[in-house]
Amino acid sequence: MDATSEVYSGSRKLHEEETAEIPETAHQISTDSWFQVGFVLTTGINSAYVLGYSGNVMIPLGWIGGVIGLIIATAISLYANALIAKLHEYGGVRHIRYRDLAGFIYGKKAYSLTWGLQYVNLFMINTGFIILAGQALKAAYVLFKDDHAMKLPHFIAISGVVCAVFAIGIPHLSALRIWLGFSTVFSLIYIVIAFVLSLQDGLQAPARSYDIPGTKISRIFTTIGAAASLVFAFNTGMLPEIQATVRKPVVENMMKALYFQFTAGVVPLYAVCFVGYWAYGNKTSSYLLNNVNGPIWVKAMANIAAFLQTVIALHIFASPMYEYLDTKFGIKGSPLKIRNLTFRITVRGGYLAINTLVSALLPFLGDFMSLTGAISTFPLTFILANHMYLVAKKDKLTSAQKLWHWLNVCFFALLAVAALISALRLIAVDSKTYHVFADL
Repeated sequence: MDATSEVYSGSRKLHEEETAEIPETAHQISTDSWFQVGFVLTTGINSAYVLGYSGNVMIPLGWIGGVIGLIIATAISLYANALIAKLHEYGGVRHIRYRDLAGFIYGKKAYSLTWGLQYVNLFMINTGFIILAGQALKAAYVLFKDDHAMKLPHFIAISGVVCAVFAIGIPHLSALRIWLGFSTVFSLIYIVIAFVLSLQDGLQAPARSYDIPGTKISRIFTTIGAAASLVFAFNTGMLPEIQATVRKPVVENMMKALYFQFTAGVVPLYAVCFVGYWAYGNKTSSYLLNNVNGPIWVKAMANIAAFLQTVIALHIFASPMYEYLDTKFGIKGSPLKIRNLTFRITVRGGYLAINTLVSALLPFLGDFMSLTGAISTFPLTFILANHMYLVAKKDKLTSAQKLWHWLNVCFFALLAVAALISALRLIAVDSKTYHVFADL
């Protein structure tokens, strides 16, 4: 391509960006740097969920399956998210919501189906966050007063209230700004403490077993469930909503944020996941800080940091619902206007109250990760991503490229069905073992 062609191509791309239609929204868009968006993404993958991967992923898969599985999940997640990112400006429109993109490509029914899948995905992720926050608070409490007066449902209720207060105070995703810095500090606190204490325990502990527990049949189901948890670790199910906040050039800056997420951003997750499993083997807890030994004040600090980071991370995954409701009811202008403040208190408080109730009723975190991966993360991030790209770019793809995307669609569809069956079985088994409002 000669210099004239390059200039023309660049000018055309800039013109298309400037003239692309932007759907109406009550929230801010095109205001954040790629670096801030990168921290939004890494806040999600290095949330307190990382404290569960040693137990929920590594135990069912073992060393070989766990290490290879995490690496493969990282690669395919980056690939699938890149497909969605490249469709953000398609057909002369900026698609600032996942459902908008699906509706533009497939039609109205796909819009509704995608919105339903996304709602379920984000609702269950938020449910898991509230369970995590409750576990962290309880873990901190029992360090000082293990009298069983306060049980997990009580701490889940407290977590729900704190999350609601935070949601009321932060009007939209871009307003997080300084809170992303706090989130990073909180993440580093519990990840470094969990890593160092696990390493210390591992060096001093006797030989431990890394055998995959269970019968042959149960291992099949737990392996499938762990695979669903693997992809759940890296995927938000709301990439277009996050990409809507990034400055122009949108696609280029979003790719920078994704590369940041899937390089520097995954290092803490890998570190704490592998060292936790190495230190405790198949006795690793689904909440790693329950395993570690060390000074009480250090463990308390880690648990409080995990709780506080979870409050911030939950807000990210609840923001598509908030944006939908704020836009539908015309909540614009100053966040402190009486009408806007009253609306947030009522609607966001009510939404999180339902989340909190479900969290307290069924506090089985590993099961939620598997079920969420099966019924929404697989379809949204892998099946839809590949098929939408196939439809949108069909005239520009070779036969081999089309075949590749169809193979991805079919493979992840089968994996989603298998993961759904596995997750439902896990929930059925746990429901027999534990009662509702269980104190785990």
